[in-house]
Amino acid sequence: MTTELRYLLFTALLTGCLWIPVVIGYVSSRGALKPEDYRVAPTSPLPAWVNRANRAHINAVESLAPFAAAVLVAHAAGVSTSVTVAAATVYFWARLAHAIVHITGFAVARARTVLFTVGWGAFVTLAIEVVRAA
Repeated sequence: MTTELRYLLFTALLTGCLWIPVVIGYVSSRGALKPEDYRVAPTSPLPAWVNRANRAHINAVESLAPFAAAVLVAHAAGVSTSVTVAAATVYFWARLAHAIVHITGFAVARARTVLFTVGWGAFVTLAIEVVRAA
């Protein structure tokens, strides 16, 4: 398995687990769902961190597809360079840090935006390198 595929797997695992804090937040705030909750969703307010966790999960899902496509095209084309390895590595760690910062609400110097931009830049770098090398 290439390093790029490994980081794609790590990113998929991260994205696939980001719903867990959301569910924990819902249950700890509103209790377990009752049958009537499936017909009419509860409307009691949720703590801010639960809403942030939900947005972090949605953002991760939205960002996964383009990254996955670029990594899979690179693999299919036999492209694996020091640039693609670095880009995939940076992408994963930026996405992990983005999720942590987003959920915790850590707001120093717009860290969430910076981390999102770093991850996006890593994706663009990866895609450009694949196009260049293929």
